[in-house]
Amino acid sequence: MEKLKIAGGYPLKGTVRVSGAKNSAVALIPATILADSPVVIEGLPDISDVEILKGLLEEIGGKVQLSDNEMTVDPSAMISMPLPNGKVKKLRASYYLMGAMLGRFKKAVIGLPGGCHLGPRPIDQHIKGFEALGASVTNEQGAIYLRADELRGARIYLDVVSVGATINIMLAAVRAKGRTIIENAAKEPEIIDVATLLTNMGARIKGAGTDVIRIDGVDSLHGCRHTIIPDRIEAGTYIILGAAMGEGVLVDNVIPQHLESLLAKLSEMGVYVEAGDDQIFVKSTSKLKAVDIKTLVYPGFPTDLQQPFTSLLTKAQGSSMVTDTIYGARFKHIDELRRMNASIKVEGRSAIISGPVQLQGAKVKASDLRAGAALVIAGLMAEGITEVTGLEHIDRGYSNLVEKLHGLGATAWREAMTEEEVEQLKNT
Repeated sequence: MEKLKIAGGYPLKGTVRVSGAKNSAVALIPATILADSPVVIEGLPDISDVEILKGLLEEIGGKVQLSDNEMTVDPSAMISMPLPNGKVKKLRASYYLMGAMLGRFKKAVIGLPGGCHLGPRPIDQHIKGFEALGASVTNEQGAIYLRADELRGARIYLDVVSVGATINIMLAAVRAKGRTIIENAAKEPEIIDVATLLTNMGARIKGAGTDVIRIDGVDSLHGCRHTIIPDRIEAGTYIILGAAMGEGVLVDNVIPQHLESLLAKLSEMGVYVEAGDDQIFVKSTSKLKAVDIKTLVYPGFPTDLQQPFTSLLTKAQGSSMVTDTIYGARFKHIDELRRMNASIKVEGRSAIISGPVQLQGAKVKASDLRAGAALVIAGLMAEGITEVTGLEHIDRGYSNLVEKLHGLGATAWREAMTEEEVEQLKNT
């Protein structure tokens, strides 16, 4: 195991290029199961979730090549082999295998999802959709069993707006008989990305990116080549980092429209932000104003940027409030920021941040992916050395983090942990 050390307090300057979207990749890769010939996905991020999914496709008979961020999947020899445990437990988005395998094989056995621990993440809306399409769904010994004689299109209203359920139902419905209508669908850019891949494979989908998606099922899907969209959450993380410590940070390979809610809040704080066609320039200022944010479904403020943004708010003058309406338990980074001298209290689904304070380097632990990003930003802002453990979470979503930080002039490095440190970590 490794830890990340950061020498904070130094201004950052330069260009950072954003990788392909993690939240697209984890759905696009399972979607290849639905084809009957090779699918090529370009621009994948170099993250552990991609490697895990590669292994899962190989377990069910897929021939997978991954080189230079490009994955070629030949799904022709895949079989509906049960995946109750193992790699499935290592990532939350393993549930997309349910929709893809159900769509192709009319059956699947998938272990309950793993990934970050952010409180309850029920998959009841996924199950509701599968059942509406004609599948029987049972939970047997910690695995979800899906079975259908055939899948038939249906009208499905999602009780809560869910990206995962929207994509999963879409995956199952593209090869169902007849028309499926998903109402109250999520509108995230990653849904449009998955719909674009499926359409290129021969699916008939209309309305992706709106709250009503119509899918006319087809008998088969074929291979294609697809380029993934940029990762708006990684882009947002580096933009926040630039707002905290940047003398001029240019974030390249970004779709600014995907980040309008973040850019609006940064401007409200007094940060200099300039958006181009596929780049965003950001520069810190000596006096930041306190602001309140509330996470909402897209196009609202993303829950995945709530934690990194909280680190930035420790530098703002006055009292800020962060309310997370998506994941109420997403405040595990707060105790770690307090170790670094942050003045934050949690009240229900909200965190109240008083600033400005000078953060101090400390030993902290990433409890989940975006908490890790928050601690990296805090470490860059802090005086002295910050030591971050729990890097397996960060590696799930941030490609070549240390190299990208170096490109901006940061002093950060990874070190192997001693056996004693590993034991201490296990006991915390």
